[in-house]
Amino acid sequence: MRITVETSVAAPIDQVWQAYTTPADIVKWNAASDDWHTTRATVDLREGGAFSSRMEAKDGSMGFDFAGTYTKVVAHKRIEYMLGDRKAEVEFVPGPNSVVVRVVFDGETTHSVEQQQAGWQAILDNFKRYVEAKQSA
Repeated sequence: MRITVETSVAAPIDQVWQAYTTPADIVKWNAASDDWHTTRATVDLREGGAFSSRMEAKDGSMGFDFAGTYTKVVAHKRIEYMLGDRKAEVEFVPGPNSVVVRVVFDGETTHSVEQQQAGWQAILDNFKRYVEAKQSA
């Protein structure tokens, strides 16, 4: 089962790409809710390179590593990666005043499709707010 989430970010493609792929930025936007945060992130942005984000509840009650391997990287256009045996793609589509960021991923079996879609959309919404706030600063 494939799940899609997307947003439109009012910022230039180079800023959108950088915020999506830079560990110092990722730790600032990569959370689905205010009671979670990303404590560290690593990115080796190349085909065969690995990435990891440590996501934790702010109260310390739980956490997990979101990690995988890049299978395709086309700067400012597309990132494909594997999460174990699940595949995901991120597409960056520049328009005149914004960039559409679309993520399509294989769902997992622990959570419902609705929960997965809501969680990934919430993270993408945080990404949009972060980049746009940085853009206007």
